[in-house]
Amino acid sequence: MKFGLQLGYWMAQPPENAGELVVAAEDAGFDAVFAAESWGSDAFGPLTWWGSSTERVRLGTSVVQMAARTPAATAMHALTLDHLSGGRAILGLGVSGPQVVEGWYGQPFAKPLQRTREYVGIIRRILERQGPVTNDGPHYPLPYSGPGATGLGKPLKPIVHPLRADLPIWLGAEGPKNVALTAEIADGWLAIYYAPRLANMYNDWLDEGFARAGARRSRADFEIAASCQVVITDDAASEIERMRWIMALYIGGMGAPEQNFHAQVYRRMGYEREVDEIASLFQAGKKAEAAAAVPDELILDTAIIGDEEHVRKQLGVWSAAGVTMMLVSVSDVAQLRRLAPLVDM
Repeated sequence: MKFGLQLGYWMAQPPENAGELVVAAEDAGFDAVFAAESWGSDAFGPLTWWGSSTERVRLGTSVVQMAARTPAATAMHALTLDHLSGGRAILGLGVSGPQVVEGWYGQPFAKPLQRTREYVGIIRRILERQGPVTNDGPHYPLPYSGPGATGLGKPLKPIVHPLRADLPIWLGAEGPKNVALTAEIADGWLAIYYAPRLANMYNDWLDEGFARAGARRSRADFEIAASCQVVITDDAASEIERMRWIMALYIGGMGAPEQNFHAQVYRRMGYEREVDEIASLFQAGKKAEAAAAVPDELILDTAIIGDEEHVRKQLGVWSAAGVTMMLVSVSDVAQLRRLAPLVDM
């Protein structure tokens, strides 16, 4: 099993120790470093800046939001990063949710699966550079010929020859249809809130995609990178308490009350009653009560917290469930170095 460092997205200010963490991750044998975006910092800039001090780790986006850029713009970012890093880029994409897509980017959210398929298809044709790129799909027509078009649009191919036509594209997906699509058209799955005890359910979703005509990969060469809090500590209770607040935010405050994809993930795990209570309290402004309503088992379904022996055992469980990379967040270099002995399991 491989390890990836998740830098995440910035909060009010840029993190002070991210560059140090990136170098430490490479020194510790991590396979990759990932950066994310929400509605503040972008994902490509930090990877280019901090990744320039590395030589081996792959540099991935987890995730860039498709509504933020046209497919061509995203392909330009990816091929540029791939050249600058000597072929180490991973393009992780995600649809985000309607609050961000429509509220921040001013784009329609409808038909996310169709948009994803069309978006990825355009990027692949750009990276292949076999000829000028056209697309007759309804979401990203190339050349554009809709309202306001001049009629002068010309099909183009990238001036720069991409370093790799097969630059890996991974998709962030949570629901069954999106996961199946990921298995069909992508090179890897960026899984958030993965629970090993539900591996059979995830495998059914993935197998549906692998079985489709023209599927890009099989399970043998498909990567599953699961975001997971992996914390080596002798005080698991304190760490669980800290995570209650994070889970309350994501279950109760991320997305609209009527459409929160993170909440749906936990409902599928069997926490329907708990999710409803957490969401109701959080949306009423009772954040402390919402955090208190998060049960230990909900946290431990998707996190590994305990002493080194416990963490080592649980990593084996995740690996047996099909996870090929643990995508972890750490607060400082000391915590990262505690994980280093587990990297070569």
